[in-house]
Amino acid sequence: MKMGGEAGLNNMRAEQEVHQGKLTIHLLITCILATIGGLILGSVTVPGLVTATEGYYEMFGEYIYIKENNFEYYCKYDARMTFGVFLIVYLPGIGAAFIASPITRKYGHKKSIIVSAAIFCVSAALLLASTKITSTIIIGQVLLGLGIGFGAQAIPLYLSEIAPTHFRGGSNFMFQLAISIGMLTTNIVNYAARYLEPWSLDIYKGYTVSFGFVAALALLMIVTAIFLTETPNSLVHRGSKEKGREVLEKLRGTEQVEAEFQDMVAASELASTVKTPFRSIFWRKNRPQLVLAIFMPMFQSLTGINSLLYYTSLLFLNMGYERKSLLYSSVIIGATLVLSTMLSMTVVDRFGRRVLLISGGLVMLICQIIIAIILVGKVGDNQNLSRTLFIVLIVVICLFALAFGWSWGPLAWTIPSEIFPLEIRSTGQSIAVAVNFIFTSFVADSFLPLLCVLKFGLFLFYAGWILVMTIFVSMFLPETKGVSIHDMASVWRKHWFWKKIVPAQHGIL
Repeated sequence: MKMGGEAGLNNMRAEQEVHQGKLTIHLLITCILATIGGLILGSVTVPGLVTATEGYYEMFGEYIYIKENNFEYYCKYDARMTFGVFLIVYLPGIGAAFIASPITRKYGHKKSIIVSAAIFCVSAALLLASTKITSTIIIGQVLLGLGIGFGAQAIPLYLSEIAPTHFRGGSNFMFQLAISIGMLTTNIVNYAARYLEPWSLDIYKGYTVSFGFVAALALLMIVTAIFLTETPNSLVHRGSKEKGREVLEKLRGTEQVEAEFQDMVAASELASTVKTPFRSIFWRKNRPQLVLAIFMPMFQSLTGINSLLYYTSLLFLNMGYERKSLLYSSVIIGATLVLSTMLSMTVVDRFGRRVLLISGGLVMLICQIIIAIILVGKVGDNQNLSRTLFIVLIVVICLFALAFGWSWGPLAWTIPSEIFPLEIRSTGQSIAVAVNFIFTSFVADSFLPLLCVLKFGLFLFYAGWILVMTIFVSMFLPETKGVSIHDMASVWRKHWFWKKIVPAQHGIL
């Protein structure tokens, strides 16, 4: 069937005219303000959540393997206790991502970001008030998940829509950069609050400092979100065309925005004909985007990045560093992730998405295999890694983190946020966030139990998935570098595989 606004999209002026725009100070400041939510996500994502709520999990019982020479004891008695711990945060996040979708579509990205910040504030306040297991701390964790869901749904979309085509990758990478900085900073704050003289506190006061830091970030997020401008796409879609053009000119630093503005108008006309985005996302013409929205975040988790963050801490612990293991592992890997993301921001719009994903995948594959080889017979009680092997292993893990930071870390957020047409963009992002949370929780919760069963084979398990995802990208991911967010349908019709799925006439279901 034909859709009412399809003719407008088929004749987009972007096909004849190049979108104008430059990297303006206004655009840069807007991106920085929008990504403050990423700092919070990094603070409460899996590694940060473990250390930030260490006291919380100790109240349940022994959560992580933190004593020397008790690996077999842990595997025999306690491994089953870990599975499902993170669902208390990520399950509400999944629900929030789907709730945020119609809110973002109807009221704009800015409103969803403000809602996320407000929820973070309430959550942090409840967690700050908690000193023992009560309904308050459980509610605080649930609200934390809701805030994560809203933020992860709205912020990547916001960054993709405000950036000009030739800066869109670098702009969206700022979200992953903020997550990495938040994770690194939070772990340092947590460590200093608990173990570093003269600031060391008991476990509950350290817990308070951890979530006090989150509360401060949440308040900053609310203040900055108020001053954010709505995206031109959202303004046009909600009927404010003149305001949308005004914002577009300000973001692009030029009044020569007619081509891009007309694309927005055409996309808005088509989007207004779609009344059921959750149903239309399953239409045949949207099949490629849906597949990528599911597989990209799933593959990101199955790289094993969170497992390596955990294992590095255990590795330092077994080498005699005791409490410093948390600091050393988080600083080394966290700093590596920050550095690699910053470097990749400068090249993603030059080299493209595919090159970074494939190269990153190959390096991570080699690293996981090397880690597995080094650890043959070395996983268990009384590990006897020599100092030389220990250093080699840390270098390889850092190289893995470097490759993740330039590839799957940021691009698993970027690609789903840029490939969907306007009418289902927020719905597609909700699906991507939900899949990310499901698999992040699964990988994080299952790491130690699987390590007990598979030992060094666990890293070969992740290597197998990295091989699969690298092949998947090479075969099924078209290059989206330099393609207007309003003309993304063209990449599917030119792809060797997806052109068999997507109708030649894009208006057909």
